[in-house]
Amino acid sequence: MQISTDCWRASNEGDEQDKAAWLKAKRAEEQGASEAWSEQYLMPPLEGTERAVAWGLRCRHQILTAAYTALVTEGETGEAEWEGIEESARTVTRAGWWIDQRSSQPDDLTELLRAATGADRPTENPYF
Repeated sequence: MQISTDCWRASNEGDEQDKAAWLKAKRAEEQGASEAWSEQYLMPPLEGTERAVAWGLRCRHQILTAAYTALVTEGETGEAEWEGIEESARTVTRAGWWIDQRSSQPDDLTELLRAATGADRPTENPYF
């Protein structure tokens, strides 16, 4: 049995709406978790457009938690060394930097943080 184009469009339209609603709920859940994590670990606010800041917060959370797992939990990095990495991460407050690094490997975080420029670290004191 072959369905008409109109029937197919109608059935897929509902799927697209369900998918969009699911994605919106998933993003809201991720955003809430990222904001709670940022507060818990005393991460400074990010700078950029509203949309970039929201996306950057999620990226920073994902990057740093993946790096902690790879380097500390599963690797040979000690807690004291991780604290230094985390402190360096706090100085990078440009949301776009975190977005740009979203596909990076957890093992590369230390090198990426060292390579961050002054534009990525707008002030010496990120808690101003």
